[in-house]
Amino acid sequence: MKRTLLATALLGLFAGQQAIAAEDTAQLRKVIAEQQQVLEKLEKRLEQTENRIEKTADALEASGSSAKNATTIGGYGELHYNNITDNIKGTDKKEFDFHRFVLFFGHEFTSNTRFFSELEVEHSLAGEGKKGEVELEQAYIEHDFNRSFTGKAGLFLMPVGIINETHEPPTFYGVERNPVEANIIPATWWEGGAALNIKAMPGLAFDVAVTSGLAVATTGDKAFNIRSGRQKVSEAKGEDLAYTGRVKYTAVPGLELAASAQYQSDLTQGAAGVDTAAATLLTAHAIYSLQDFTIKALYAQWNIDGKEAQALGHDKQQGYYIEPSYRFNESVGIFARYNAWDNKAGGSADTEITQTNVGVNYWLHENVVFKADYEQTGGAKDADGFNLGVGYQF
Repeated sequence: MKRTLLATALLGLFAGQQAIAAEDTAQLRKVIAEQQQVLEKLEKRLEQTENRIEKTADALEASGSSAKNATTIGGYGELHYNNITDNIKGTDKKEFDFHRFVLFFGHEFTSNTRFFSELEVEHSLAGEGKKGEVELEQAYIEHDFNRSFTGKAGLFLMPVGIINETHEPPTFYGVERNPVEANIIPATWWEGGAALNIKAMPGLAFDVAVTSGLAVATTGDKAFNIRSGRQKVSEAKGEDLAYTGRVKYTAVPGLELAASAQYQSDLTQGAAGVDTAAATLLTAHAIYSLQDFTIKALYAQWNIDGKEAQALGHDKQQGYYIEPSYRFNESVGIFARYNAWDNKAGGSADTEITQTNVGVNYWLHENVVFKADYEQTGGAKDADGFNLGVGYQF
């Protein structure tokens, strides 16, 4: 009887263990199945992530490729209203003029090689009997040989003065560009040739250029007039090239110092019957900004050989200006500028012209500006009045 009971108990225990084992196995299988589902979902997510990464990489590669072959368009323009009274002649100038409409076209062939151009319409209308002109002010190829050397060839702005290379309306004060750089340097001034920019060290750079030169008249009202001597690379006479150099220092925050020199062996380009007029241009400028206050100063001088130039007093031409300004915020800034220049400084007569400007700039946007200034001209001229303007760049 005892043996029967023992056997029965053992059988029950074994059956219970079997039931427990079966239950554990079922739970284990269930856990394994759940883990397999988790792994499958994880693998699916990994595949989706990999696909997204591949698509992103393809997009980046495509955008990088397009960036290296990007064509860009930009430009600037300005409308002026001048209300100036000539107190000597007794005449008034009250005139609206869309002075400049400019389009930029650029193309980046590679990260090291690019093209840039600037096409301008002056005074709205161009053609026979019209007051305006269509001008190609820049068209050059630029190439980075390495981090220190960049070269360009074609038609480009000369590396002289403050506004010659940067003259978009939102970048300077006053409706009209300052008369010193216009009449002495003479901005805007471009030539055809080749140039090299050398970054010697952070904040120190040199520019050298060999280009076409000026071709001044030797008789008449425009005799040895520097501004009128610009050939604008339009079938320009090339008997005498021009050699230009500049050093620029910007290592100190807020400070820019620069000096330029140009030499041309004959400003007349070999004109018959006149003395050779070798000419040297020297310029220097400083710009210093301290928070919202900025001061600019520039000096420029031409020295011209030749008896014809000396006889007219044009063998020395010089000018300077100083311009303090204060910008209250992103929208409003005020300035004052004193200008003095003389295109006949080599003569005995007092031919220096002075001009004082005071005014305000209002930036509707960082690239859109409204301007107003009052000007008073003295010395060899006597005039006064005001100017209004609106300008943009993009």
